[in-house]
Amino acid sequence: MGLLKKTIACLGVLAAAGAGETAYFYRRTMKRSNAKVERTIKMSGTDWSQYSDMLEKRKAFMLAQPHKDVNQVSFDNLRLHATYFPSIEEDAGKKKVAICFHGYTSQGMSDYIGLSDYYLKRGFAMLLPDARAHGMSEGDYVGFGCLDRKDALVWINWIISELGEDVEIVLHGTSMGGATVLMTSGLDLPVQVKGIISDCGFTSPKEVFTHVLNTMYHLPAFPAIPGADFLNKRLAGYGMDECNAKREVAKAKIPILFIHGSKDSFVPSRMCNEMYECCASPKKLLIVEGAAHAESYYKDTEKYEQAMTEFFDDVL
Repeated sequence: MGLLKKTIACLGVLAAAGAGETAYFYRRTMKRSNAKVERTIKMSGTDWSQYSDMLEKRKAFMLAQPHKDVNQVSFDNLRLHATYFPSIEEDAGKKKVAICFHGYTSQGMSDYIGLSDYYLKRGFAMLLPDARAHGMSEGDYVGFGCLDRKDALVWINWIISELGEDVEIVLHGTSMGGATVLMTSGLDLPVQVKGIISDCGFTSPKEVFTHVLNTMYHLPAFPAIPGADFLNKRLAGYGMDECNAKREVAKAKIPILFIHGSKDSFVPSRMCNEMYECCASPKKLLIVEGAAHAESYYKDTEKYEQAMTEFFDDVL
């Protein structure tokens, strides 16, 4: 009986430790108040200081252009915020809009400073949403693409109502935004959506956090991931592998350009290759050699922009 009591006591300690690990992991990653951009930048391993001069110049150009705040309501009654930049260059009378989705812990006006130079000077308008639980959008729990893809439909419909039925829309996402646009690809999209660009997107929150725990913290996925999945279903309303980009692109009808850096340690490039192989729609792939997480555009701007231009020549 003494051995049984000791065994039960040990199991109780382990269960408590597991519950504590799960709660700690969940609070740090899924809750708006604890998901910090500084921690994400550190984990991603990208040295952004080397691009500071370029970013400062492009930020000044971007902010000098006319723009306005836009607010919409999500399917679950959250106020969603975005910033809209009208096109500054005409392109043979075409109405083209890039809806750009940012990464985890970032916001709409941060991740597309560099690419604003490409889009705005080539006849595109830009819509830069703040994801739920980010920036000026409401929400307590991060959507990790699973909920954000439904919010993407809100912004697509707003663009169509704002600019008319003849508008052409491209979706561009980075990191969590890349996962968002790939998860959106499996939905029944309006005909105005012509193409999707995913830069360093992940397959699902479950798979990317399993990778982070294993490689960066040298911890097993159990019990943190199953525990967080259980909590998230109850608190945020979705499971961490409920929407997986590999499954969604297998239903895609919209052309997709996949981009990833070969040296991405945060979201491994194998995820990009897996999603590319699963994609059912017309597709292109660009792996930028030597680029870390979300660094591809800055590591090889010429190759990145060339891939975008060739893609748009096909789909618009």
